[in-house]
Amino acid sequence: MLNALEVFTTVVVGVMVGVEFSVAFVMNRIFNALPGDGGQLGRAHGGRMLGAVMPAWYITSLVLVAVRAVAGWGRDGTGLVVTAGALLLLSVIMSVLLLVPINNRGKTWTPENRPADWKQQMNRWDRYHYVRVAVIVAAFTLLAAGLI
Repeated sequence: MLNALEVFTTVVVGVMVGVEFSVAFVMNRIFNALPGDGGQLGRAHGGRMLGAVMPAWYITSLVLVAVRAVAGWGRDGTGLVVTAGALLLLSVIMSVLLLVPINNRGKTWTPENRPADWKQQMNRWDRYHYVRVAVIVAAFTLLAAGLI
């Protein structure tokens, strides 16, 4: 049963990390290269779509890692799993305090109602997101190392 939990946890966290990595290094670059208002509209749509899904995904990942840490207490690698959980908790805190407020504004913007500094706000979101991606990649790395 513990093995099944470990596999499921690894897949859930790993896919989440992959999505966030893709947003940072693929999707946002595509959006930034679109002509006219396409990039801003793409970001707004992505903010609505992923903004609805990612909070549950982050919390589920954190809970699964915590359950694995408790269930595997005393086993080799549990310290790494606990550290991975701490990093996932940090990513949730970063999200709530830094990224979600910008996303909540950006997902409502259209070319007609966006503020004059919308690009600066998106650039700030990108910088925070790069840091968050580094944190969750580190968490995933520690999780994987702790489970093998």
